[in-house]
Amino acid sequence: MISVDNISVIHGGHALFSDISFSINPTDKIALMGKNGAGKSTMLKIIAGVSKPSKGGVSAPKDAIIAYLPQHLLTDDNSTVFEETSKAFASYLSLKEEIDRLNEELTVRTDYDSEDYYKIIERVSEVSEKFYSIEEVNYEEEVEKVLLGLGFERADFQRPTSEFSGGWRMRIELAKILLQKPDLILLDEPTNHLDIESIQWLEEFLKEKAKAVVVISHDRAFVDNITNRTIEVTMGRIYDYKAKYSHYLELRKERREQQQKHYEEQQKMIAETQQFIERFKGTYSKTLQVQSRVKMLEKLELVEVDEVDTSALRLRFPPSPRSGKYPVIVEELSKSYGDHVVFKDASMTIERGEKVAFVGKNGEGKSTMIKAIMGEIDYNGKCELGHNSMIGYFAQNQASQLDENLTIFETIDQIAVGEIRSKIKDLLGAFMFKGDDINKKVKVLSGGEKTRLAMIKLLLEPVNLLILDEPTNHLDMRTKDIIKDALKDFDGTLILVSHDRDFLDGLATKVFEFGNKRIKEHFEDINGFLRNKKLENLREVERKQN
Repeated sequence: MISVDNISVIHGGHALFSDISFSINPTDKIALMGKNGAGKSTMLKIIAGVSKPSKGGVSAPKDAIIAYLPQHLLTDDNSTVFEETSKAFASYLSLKEEIDRLNEELTVRTDYDSEDYYKIIERVSEVSEKFYSIEEVNYEEEVEKVLLGLGFERADFQRPTSEFSGGWRMRIELAKILLQKPDLILLDEPTNHLDIESIQWLEEFLKEKAKAVVVISHDRAFVDNITNRTIEVTMGRIYDYKAKYSHYLELRKERREQQQKHYEEQQKMIAETQQFIERFKGTYSKTLQVQSRVKMLEKLELVEVDEVDTSALRLRFPPSPRSGKYPVIVEELSKSYGDHVVFKDASMTIERGEKVAFVGKNGEGKSTMIKAIMGEIDYNGKCELGHNSMIGYFAQNQASQLDENLTIFETIDQIAVGEIRSKIKDLLGAFMFKGDDINKKVKVLSGGEKTRLAMIKLLLEPVNLLILDEPTNHLDMRTKDIIKDALKDFDGTLILVSHDRDFLDGLATKVFEFGNKRIKEHFEDINGFLRNKKLENLREVERKQN
């Protein structure tokens, strides 16, 4: 059992949280929830031993292995994927190397009676005992199994890590963590760069094979599928629920209703007491009663209602200019990079008003198809936009195209039209830009903040064909809900590339699956697609067994 004991964190005189304690049991799967800035990532770093609290500490058994996956990674550029992943077995392999080296030394030395010779024998015995006490492992097979599960191809194993994007490097780090078989896995937004199949694989691993897990994630479906306990960080304290995320939401609502009721009762009692004090403070016969009530108010512990976002911002797109009946027509489209074929003879037709999802493993051509639709790459075949198609495009590098010399407020003020102009501050607040933040220059913002700002900008421009490539990676659950509601009401055509099943659920009504150099059309929503996909996989397994 790992214990968090009375930890407090003070930043610039402000307490992020105070005197927090809880225990992590061997089979706990914990979702660490709370709004942005509540201290979730700080809490994870303290448990991992990366940061120290201002007060208190974390205690764990001496031999406990705690593995931590931060949001931002530093992977060695001088290793292959297989070499870097194999570092998970560094201590095991170093013991083996030392045994081999010492045994080699014993075979070439002839000073059998010397003190040095006996020391080598003692060391071999000591290291061997340690080595053979570890469960025998075929580490190459284990590395291979985990890398394939996380979406790597065998051809990737010997490629340098420097050739991979940040998302793929994150998978390498995740593979190293999973291979250590830790007692506790700490994951900070692990799904941001994983495709749907890899997320499903990770879910199964965490449910079936992992011991204790603490995860921060804005992927509601992922959190709901793997957790059995929810710890909410709010207003400097925690609430611990023995419930998964969706049940926690119901319990939290009940808790806040109770708090509100107690708060109102207390406020009524305070008002009545103050009225009594004011009325009788000069009356000699009531002096003791007045003093008693004054002391009671001084000692009274005030009921606090946990912060809950009461703003009811509803984002609406401007009406879409009418496009032709088929905004996107793709026929016999092929694209290769050198010898690598991305897809061959791919065809698809997207009708006006349709909301479709592009899904599939990373590297199967989703972003390439979008570049073809946008006219950014050469290709063979036909890819046409319909009459009067006006595109709004959100790419993962969208943030880099913002004007760095404008403030956050100016960036949005330039393009906001109509009634939304009076709600710019509310809109920015919904995307976590509050108070003095709105006067910050774009050039001082983090990558995540720029992404959110680019998203707001896009959502205010009148278009009839929206193409969004992984739009939810840096957004918290409330902001995602605001965007999802707006997209549901959007009267134009929508193409979504996303791995976030909860975001796609109820939004995309058709799925285009990218894989095996082709595109397959599924006339169903994301849940229907995933159900049928699992059946297909089971049939494939049965065919192989037969």
